Amino acid sequence: MREALRAGSRPLQRLLLLRTDRQFADLVHLAKAQRVPVHIEPPPAFDRLVPGGHHQGVIAFVAAKSYDTMEQILDRAKTRGEKPFLVLLDGVEDPHNLGAVLRTAEAAGVHGVFIPERRAVGLTSVVAKVSAGALDHISVGRVSNLIRLIQDLKEAGLWVYGVDPQAAKLHTDIDMTGPIALVLGGEGEGLRPGVLGECDDRVRIPMQGHIQSLNVSAAAAVTLFEAVRQRRRSVVSAAKPSES
Repeated sequence: MREALRAGSRPLQRLLLLRTDRQFADLVHLAKAQRVPVHIEPPPAFDRLVPGGHHQGVIAFVAAKSYDTMEQILDRAKTRGEKPFLVLLDGVEDPHNLGAVLRTAEAAGVHGVFIPERRAVGLTSVVAKVSAGALDHISVGRVSNLIRLIQDLKEAGLWVYGVDPQAAKLHTDIDMTGPIALVLGGEGEGLRPGVLGECDDRVRIPMQGHIQSLNVSAAAAVTLFEAVRQRRRSVVSAAKPSES
């Protein structure tokens, strides 16, 4: 465990400890240096995760893939000669939802998906399986502060839109042909007020039935492929010769 943290070659997504005492002090220090979240859990949680009991008071969750930085993801869009097209997820805790969003995002040509370090699922083996191979082809970033990320993206020239069922504008009302980031909330509460407040604008998907919101993976599919439609139309229009 200590060697894995020192080397930094295995992407650890979080560390569980029975207690924080001198025995684990160096592990906590190494984990924090690598920005790996540390959680203190009671013995029953360890017994449930490791039925055999061979854990020595520490359990590490290894991510299915290493994470990329904001700069790496924006550089990837630049290398392709494309305007950045990003997805930010606020508190998606179900690995099946995250895997489905990654699959949709990769199919839509998204350059990167960002997830928070805390109160959200990481890149587990279940996420990788549900993504149906998409995880191997899409960049994922993990950040400690989603609001700070939004601020940094706006400074980099992106327009950031929060997908909110209470928004006045529809997702078809905005221009998605430029550098954009779409922010979607997790199960239950949706986007946190602080995150919504930092977005440039809010959009909603029109709902015709009694249900007023979609599952996050369905909402991602609807909004992302509206962006695909607009961006394809923009490319086709730019390719047409102007009339003399």
